[in-house]
Amino acid sequence: MSSFLALRAYKRKSLTSAGSVVAFVVAFLLVGTGLRGLNLFTFYFISMKATKYKKEYKATIDGTIASNGSSIRGASQVLACSLLATILSLVHAFHCGSERAVVFNDDSSDIVLLSSRLTCGIIAHHATCLADTLASELGILSKSSPRLITTWKSVPSGTNGGVTGTGFFWSAMGGLIIGISTLLFDFISGIDFSETRTNVDNISYVIRMLMYSLTCGLLGSIIDSLLGATVQQSYFDPDTKKIYQEEDRRPKTAALVVTSSANLLTNELVNLVSVVVTTFLGGFVLAPLFFGSALVAIR
Repeated sequence: MSSFLALRAYKRKSLTSAGSVVAFVVAFLLVGTGLRGLNLFTFYFISMKATKYKKEYKATIDGTIASNGSSIRGASQVLACSLLATILSLVHAFHCGSERAVVFNDDSSDIVLLSSRLTCGIIAHHATCLADTLASELGILSKSSPRLITTWKSVPSGTNGGVTGTGFFWSAMGGLIIGISTLLFDFISGIDFSETRTNVDNISYVIRMLMYSLTCGLLGSIIDSLLGATVQQSYFDPDTKKIYQEEDRRPKTAALVVTSSANLLTNELVNLVSVVVTTFLGGFVLAPLFFGSALVAIR
């Protein structure tokens, strides 16, 4: 499966040769730790569909697509969307063993709590990556004018830190999809999340998982937008009506959109920071709130 993912991405020019090699290694390691690692495939297939959707139209807005001629991704972009999840999955495999249901009870053992935190961190990671991709690739198609998340001023489509209702919707959908995907893979692998007091609790676990992943998707996208509005710069060319990033080859007529923003992080680093922050907030802050006392302790 890892070879299939890497070769398919390379042949379809979704990834560079280096990106394909990294994708193979990451996919091999993730799937080797359990079926939840297949969330990487969920992310890949859906994000690639979203990236290619109306790409010609998006090229009239986004100067990065127009200047590069494609939306091909390299090794750094692959790592930004998979490195932390891979590390946490390996830690879980070595210290906690096989995958298990998420439990945050007062009488849960330390190993169960560690497993739950790592699992929720990994889910938050994938939810953030897919949410951010869908918000960027589909939110840019919104008919309403984006607003800068920090000042709520109207900005050109594609501006870093610009948000729309459509973008928030797709962020939520990205998180929700990862939640559904996780539950599906748990069911296939035989993970018993039905060790509950009543059938209502069993349904509650499913609902909490979906709400948790949805929330992580939204949170990650918001953090990404806040970073984009403050530590990343966008340039708008009034002649071509296109938005450009700091590292793009842009026309001399392109002007800085948000003059108060700082040129500190590239797009890949913004993605990485938002993923790291959401992963740890998800595993250590949100997870106990969503899953506390949902299940009977697993002995």
